[in-house]
Amino acid sequence: MSQAEDLDMDNRDPNNLNDHVKVSFDEVLGEPDGIRSMDCVWRNSYKCFSCCKGCCYKLLTLFCGIPLAMCWGCEFAMITFQHVWYITPCMRAYMINCGCLQKFYGTCIQCYLQPLYEAMGYCFSNIRVTNLTG
Repeated sequence: MSQAEDLDMDNRDPNNLNDHVKVSFDEVLGEPDGIRSMDCVWRNSYKCFSCCKGCCYKLLTLFCGIPLAMCWGCEFAMITFQHVWYITPCMRAYMINCGCLQKFYGTCIQCYLQPLYEAMGYCFSNIRVTNLTG
């Protein structure tokens, strides 16, 4: 069975990707308190809005949905290709080189700076601080 056959035809946004898209009549149009259009105008406006929105969306998806899906499929294929064949190997090479540099700089610090700081610590170890209260 293919993935297309497993599609949920009722819930087409199972991951809530488009929760921010508010397009129903009462999310777009609203009359404030104190001013009202005639009820027949409000009802017919609702019907016209809903009908035009539905028809226009269906026509746009009919003519543009499949070509746009193909374009987005190619885009995400290119992104996947870049990550698999270029970005991830580059990151791996960078991490390998950083590991070598970390060992190199760690060795340099241990060879050159550690004896210096140990000597300075020895010199300053005999300093005594006393507080004189008067």
